[in-house]
Amino acid sequence: MCILGGSGYTGGELLRILANHPYVEIAVVTSREYAGKPVHQVHFNLRGVYRNLKFSSIDLGKISSSCEVVFSALPHGVSLEYVPKLLEVGLKVIDLSADFRLKNAELYKIWYGFQHPYQDLLKRAVYGLPELHRDEIRNAVLVAVPGCNATASILSLIPLVKHGIIDLDRIVIDVKVGSSEAGSKPSIADHHPEREGCIRPYEADGHRHVAEVEQEISALAGKDVKISMVPHAVGAIRGALASTHGWMIRDLDDVEILKAYVDVYKDEPFIRIVYKVPPGYPDPKYVVGSNYADVGFAVERRVRRITSFCAIDNLVKGAAGQAVQVFNIMMKFDETTALRYPPLKPV
Repeated sequence: MCILGGSGYTGGELLRILANHPYVEIAVVTSREYAGKPVHQVHFNLRGVYRNLKFSSIDLGKISSSCEVVFSALPHGVSLEYVPKLLEVGLKVIDLSADFRLKNAELYKIWYGFQHPYQDLLKRAVYGLPELHRDEIRNAVLVAVPGCNATASILSLIPLVKHGIIDLDRIVIDVKVGSSEAGSKPSIADHHPEREGCIRPYEADGHRHVAEVEQEISALAGKDVKISMVPHAVGAIRGALASTHGWMIRDLDDVEILKAYVDVYKDEPFIRIVYKVPPGYPDPKYVVGSNYADVGFAVERRVRRITSFCAIDNLVKGAAGQAVQVFNIMMKFDETTALRYPPLKPV
């Protein structure tokens, strides 16, 4: 097993989760900045967990000879340099960047500002949301792990779309997310002291994760669906909450709507439906540290609005945990292996 880009928050979460995976041995973990230094010198929480593991530079020969699967936690744009080479030597790749999430290469010009050079790999890559693509993931050699905002948004929408509950021409998503989304080397505005106590919209004129949401929901609906998304930076360190607003096209009572959620998610090991139980609606506080996604809904019947909620830990179900879930599916392990731990409380 290899982790490329293991010194960031996502790389650290991969190391934390995989430390308890019975079928994994991490042979290589890379970092350009910390090559030669022990893993625990960067990830202090892993002291005593990985006693002899050190960061190294990327050596494709060593990786290909000692690893079967590679997790790439490299920044957007950087994965493009390595993923094709890893696939060429027969390795399976689980990429946590955005480099292979979108099927339409033209969208990379719009949302990421570059011409994607590997249209063939975009066609081969599987979008790594198990709740939609489990069967495809089983046989994949390249999986693109969804973004955290996209994960929460899509999971909030699936029951409403599958059961034809809302008008697909009017969908608005409000996402609130903690500062760890910005990574371990944030900009000045994303640095936690600047985000503490804030509730600040960003990229309100169009956030790039909406391209993933539109792609997946359009495929689910069988038609082109346009969606508006406004993310908000909040003072939390971890967590993302999607509040997805739709307008009902048929009259359903709460029990009928609840049945739609149960029908979609009853067999999903990491989806929990929150309905008329404390604290009332999904809250990221109660999924922190776990791979769970809490979903729920509310209806304002006066205006026929239904809001579907999804709360996740942006670093786990929104990144590293989902990547391990994908890995388990690809390798034919129990899907929940190394992911069965409950959320932390209090946090």
